[in-house]
Amino acid sequence: MSELNVMDVMELIPNRFPIYYIDAVESLEPGKKIRARKNLTANEDFFQGYFPDEPQMPGTLILETLAQAGSVLILKSPEFLGKRAYIGGINRAKFLEKVYPGDILYCEFEITKMKGPVGTADAAAYVGETRVCEAEFTFIVNQDA
Repeated sequence: MSELNVMDVMELIPNRFPIYYIDAVESLEPGKKIRARKNLTANEDFFQGYFPDEPQMPGTLILETLAQAGSVLILKSPEFLGKRAYIGGINRAKFLEKVYPGDILYCEFEITKMKGPVGTADAAAYVGETRVCEAEFTFIVNQDA
């Protein structure tokens, strides 16, 4: 059972089709960490053009999905209510495995440091138990939500 469903997430973040990727939040510790998922189907628009003979999810979209999970975490944290989160930077991104139609992408995002409105987080994406991507995010939380 999910802690947050698609409609719950859509109430939090401004992203919409075709750049909305979170299907559910499985676990959430406000101010600390989140685990969300994206169910990938062959109908995703990017699969049509990204290596059509071997469709796969582009790495940039895996990072975007991780960022959206991070946004949900930040915006569900009491100290950030009514604010908006932005990516400030992505460091040490590594793409370890390909992600294909039919996969379920699990996104974990854990805040490691906050200093004022700027924070850092460790993020990783998995298919099953296999880590497919990892990165460190810098994010900025603003009042203009």
